[in-house]
Amino acid sequence: MKMTTIGLDLAKNIFQVHGVDEQGQVVLKKSLKRTKVLPFFANLEPCRIGMEACGGAHYWARQFERFGHTVKLMAPQFVKPYVKTNKNDAADAEAICEAVTRPSMRFVPIKPPEQQAVLALHRARQGFVKARTAQANQIRGLLTEYGLVIPQGIGQIAKRLPVVLEDGENALPEVFRALLQRLGEHLKTLNRQVEELDEQIQRWHREQAASRKLAAIPGIGPLTASALVATLGDARQFENGRQLAAWLGLVPKQHSSGGKPTLLGIGKRGDTYLRTLLIHGARGHPRRQAPIESCGKLARSVAPSTKPKCGGGGPGQQKCAEGLGAARARPRVPTGLRPGGDRSVAEPSIESPYSTK
Repeated sequence: MKMTTIGLDLAKNIFQVHGVDEQGQVVLKKSLKRTKVLPFFANLEPCRIGMEACGGAHYWARQFERFGHTVKLMAPQFVKPYVKTNKNDAADAEAICEAVTRPSMRFVPIKPPEQQAVLALHRARQGFVKARTAQANQIRGLLTEYGLVIPQGIGQIAKRLPVVLEDGENALPEVFRALLQRLGEHLKTLNRQVEELDEQIQRWHREQAASRKLAAIPGIGPLTASALVATLGDARQFENGRQLAAWLGLVPKQHSSGGKPTLLGIGKRGDTYLRTLLIHGARGHPRRQAPIESCGKLARSVAPSTKPKCGGGGPGQQKCAEGLGAARARPRVPTGLRPGGDRSVAEPSIESPYSTK
């Protein structure tokens, strides 16, 4: 019987293969050593191969595509519901073979080597940043034991640590001074590693047209733009921006039932690193406000940017009086809504000039 679909459970040394034909009948169950995987698939007729998107999956997908196979990668959480019994390699391979045939299954695009290389730069940089922060916190904690407190900010350590080492009146033991010197050098090394990786990412960003276009968006810089391009690859796999936001976990998590919608906090699905960059970029970018000139008189009078300045007499004092008079103005309330009146009449709503409706 001709195999049409194969489920491959990846591993470090022993790979499990599960193959079925067009009718879904099991044709092959076999385990392969790592050195036998490529020769085995090179001698097979082209078929559909399903794998979990885990470590090494993109490498094997590129190798199998060279032999003419159609390779589909799936997120492990989408494969897990198809495991029938206890977890083992054979059951996992069977579940992968079953999941890859589902028409509603979501697949992961295969990344080329260049795209993975840029992502490796980001991951290495992220590791150096975490190590730098940990080293800075360790130096702070050790100095606190001797009554020396350094202000917040990682840059303060580079400024204050040489002063602490040169101060002979702080009664620090020589062994501790030598240790601080060593930790300070380590902190400088980590900072230099981060700067060198930033330069490499910047060079790649300048060479990529898609990354430069993304950097033109407010709140997105070269670091976020390069991470987006390297992670997404071809963004046309998403039908619209809402799907991309949901994939990144930036939309509310839903727990609805019985026709009653219930929205929780953001889903936090997808790439945590990429979502963090986008959130920090949004925090650092000033929000765009509606022009004050297009708002009503009440909004213009109470807006902080147009608050009149009082001082002395003359025209300035007159403008201040006009502004204060407008700010104290209140909308007239119908008689029926006054205390003790009939509340069956709805109060007219005053729509804010900054409303998004």
